[in-house]
Amino acid sequence: MLPDRPIAELFATRRPVRSLEFYPPKDAAGVEALRATAHALRRMLPDFVSVTYGAGGSTQERTAQVSSILRKDCGFTVMPHLTCVGHSQLELAALADGFHDHGFRNIMALRGDPPKGSAQFTPQPDGLRYAADLVTLLKSRHTDFCLGVAGYPEKHPEAASLDVDLTNLKRKVDAGADFITTQLFFDNTVYYRFVEKCRAVGITVPIVPGIMPVLSLHQIQRFTAMCGATLPKQLITRLEVAAENTDVVETIGIDWALTQIRGLLANGAPGYHLYVLNRAKAALALTAGLAA
Repeated sequence: MLPDRPIAELFATRRPVRSLEFYPPKDAAGVEALRATAHALRRMLPDFVSVTYGAGGSTQERTAQVSSILRKDCGFTVMPHLTCVGHSQLELAALADGFHDHGFRNIMALRGDPPKGSAQFTPQPDGLRYAADLVTLLKSRHTDFCLGVAGYPEKHPEAASLDVDLTNLKRKVDAGADFITTQLFFDNTVYYRFVEKCRAVGITVPIVPGIMPVLSLHQIQRFTAMCGATLPKQLITRLEVAAENTDVVETIGIDWALTQIRGLLANGAPGYHLYVLNRAKAALALTAGLAA
């Protein structure tokens, strides 16, 4: 296959760039289920898809497998995630070379979360401590890599302040990151303030809002606790009234995400990235809603 198109070129077209995020299943049966989901989502015509990377590199082989399936079987432009966790610099260089050899030209460069049971991030011997260092390594291996990095509109949970977090984000961009995808948020004013602060410190690359449709109150509370995002009281109240009625909860979650996306695009966001948790229904419902 021909090498993938750099995602940075998509942003240059000045139209909204749409993307989806998949995570690698734990077993072969899950891979087949993901394959079916991915084929269903071809109708959405995403500009690219990303594939996550488990803590400590725990899904390394599955990430590569799923990335190949999505690229070869579904025809997607794929952006695999790569993290510093659990790898030496030599291992990271080898992984990067492998992706490049197989035609991947887009990578999401992340520090990564500590493995289960670890309270804090600890780099491997001769490993990398920061995502900015990974960006530098990847660009030194292959200058034609297009690199995405993560941004936290409400601050990374480990950062001392939002200003410190923005300084670290700028380091990633200065090292060669081509665009930023944000962690999930549920109030668009949070995103707008974040973009303003980024621009004020000299970050000029596209900042893509990351949106997660709520499918379960318990699940979204767990996710927001992990990443430091805030759930608006209005949304919590609506979800609590719906209680355990799954269909109603999903309807509320999709409606909220749809309103977010419409507002973001109307106010100049360069596109949107959907955290769909390997589920086609919500993504297709959002696509249909936006087409109406």
